[in-house]
Amino acid sequence: MLAPDNLHCPRADRTAFLGVERSLTGRRWAARLTDERAALAIAQRHGLPDAVARLLAARDVELDAVPDFLEPTLRRFLPDPLHLKDMDAAVARLVRAVQGGERIVVFGDYDVDGATSSALLLRFFRSVGGNIGVYIPDRRKEGYGPNTAALLKIKAEGAAVVVTVDCGITAFEPLAEAKRAGLDAIVIDHHMAELALPEAIAVVDPNRIDDSSPHKQMAAVGVAFLLAVGVNRALREAGWYETAGNRRQTEPDLRQWLDLVALGTVCDVVPLTGVNRALVCHGLKVMAARRNAGLAALADVARLKEPPEAYHLGFLLGPRVNAGGRVGQADLGARLLSSDDPHEVGALALRLDEFNAERRAIEREVLDQAISRVEGLYGPDRKGLPAALVVESNGWHVGVIGIVASRLVERYGRPTFVIGFDGDLGKGSGRSVRGVDLGAAVIAARQAGLLVNGGGHAMAAGLTVTREALSGLAQFLDERIAPQLGAAPPVRELGIDAALSPGAATRELAGMIERAGPFGAGNALPRFALTGVRVSYAQPVGEGHVRCTLVGAERGRVEAIAFRAGQSALGPALLDPARPILHVAGALRIDRFGGREAVRLQIDDAAATAGSVLA
Repeated sequence: MLAPDNLHCPRADRTAFLGVERSLTGRRWAARLTDERAALAIAQRHGLPDAVARLLAARDVELDAVPDFLEPTLRRFLPDPLHLKDMDAAVARLVRAVQGGERIVVFGDYDVDGATSSALLLRFFRSVGGNIGVYIPDRRKEGYGPNTAALLKIKAEGAAVVVTVDCGITAFEPLAEAKRAGLDAIVIDHHMAELALPEAIAVVDPNRIDDSSPHKQMAAVGVAFLLAVGVNRALREAGWYETAGNRRQTEPDLRQWLDLVALGTVCDVVPLTGVNRALVCHGLKVMAARRNAGLAALADVARLKEPPEAYHLGFLLGPRVNAGGRVGQADLGARLLSSDDPHEVGALALRLDEFNAERRAIEREVLDQAISRVEGLYGPDRKGLPAALVVESNGWHVGVIGIVASRLVERYGRPTFVIGFDGDLGKGSGRSVRGVDLGAAVIAARQAGLLVNGGGHAMAAGLTVTREALSGLAQFLDERIAPQLGAAPPVRELGIDAALSPGAATRELAGMIERAGPFGAGNALPRFALTGVRVSYAQPVGEGHVRCTLVGAERGRVEAIAFRAGQSALGPALLDPARPILHVAGALRIDRFGGREAVRLQIDDAAATAGSVLA
């Protein structure tokens, strides 16, 4: 999912944008840009509109780096795979396996990052003539990551090599057992590592403590893609693709699988900067061509009729891939993404869509219960909220606790863990805010003896805890995270890139803004404030959404929509028959539905203002 704006501690010398100290959703508006001179220099040097220059400067794009930012190439950003520790050993072992016809099994996580990583490696090794299979563990029966029983089963069924993707960095005992059984293990992961590493032929993880890689924010699917690049190059150098002799093996074009890399990268909410941004940018172009039958089928059931953006990956496609692992069958996502059978992918896409609907219903129920629990403890004014929220209950479905944690972060503005207990053992999922490293906190708790297991990265983490250790864990997390939130009381802020009139919200401007994408974590979706507008038309649509038309003083107008507006004061204000004058903040999008192009503002917030818009 795309990351929301998180907490900031406002500086005394920094005025609120347009003077909005408290909006209709309870947020303070703040300018993202802190260096006006940098924006002016970008506009002058590169001939860009002020609004575009401001959003680039706000994202710390250097003056000379603007062309590369607007046109990110793989040649410029993709690193040599061998810069990662142990990548050489991983490549060598897999090349030997391919050449010798040894059985390789990919052991993947059940989320989108794991499913895309698994599908990518399955497609790659198939294409180079490898003997390849995939194993995805059942979330409820086997839990997260490699387990001894599964690894021994994989070995018994004839595998010589197991490649863990998006998991494995803390699987010490299972991988030790695999080694004793004669199964060669290669770990491909991106989660925070401990000083000790699991026993394996190779442990490839940019977040190894002893790895100086600058690419520590890659998703697992990005690391898996680098593995494919490395193996492909080694096979080429070994003459595997030469046409002389009895064997004729065509070298694959790895770019065809960048759609999978884009999906996994966006959905794992890693920063869309540097190599991640280049991979997603090119991956979206590949996805638009609909070459992956499974992704095309999934887009159809999600009713995605326009060229995909990061937004669609995070909110339409990703949740459906996830739904199999969350409430259905864990391997459905990987199967969908790796199949070319039109009948199979059609059936799988429909099943995932059904599971997603089921997931949403379960999520709503658990979220309502979690909110009631929090506000029962701290009241509607939320006084005394700890730095880290820990919410638990018996029977909460482990497949939705991560999503619920994200919703609670949005609501309460602080790191949150949601834990579902089954007897004495609880499975938890946490989501963070900017500036708080949740993965490091969980590893520290594990090392302190407070967890059965746990790990993660800065923005998300998972854990297993006993009921007896729960209170100690909550206290530990609160004490560790409180200093990272800052001493000052946190204020929810909404970042704004620039102010616009409705007449300035043109198709041309929206097209130039798109060039600064893809947008997500680390490259926040540009947000603009339309100043002093009146709602000339509004109607409720769907489940609490509002569609409306905004009109400015110069009589320019823009169509707009506010999702889930009914959950705050925003909805009633937009629907107010008195038509109050408002500042309205949101993202400009080009709506390409039905082959037509029109600019639309996706409303995030609004604030009351004074003055007259129309005579």
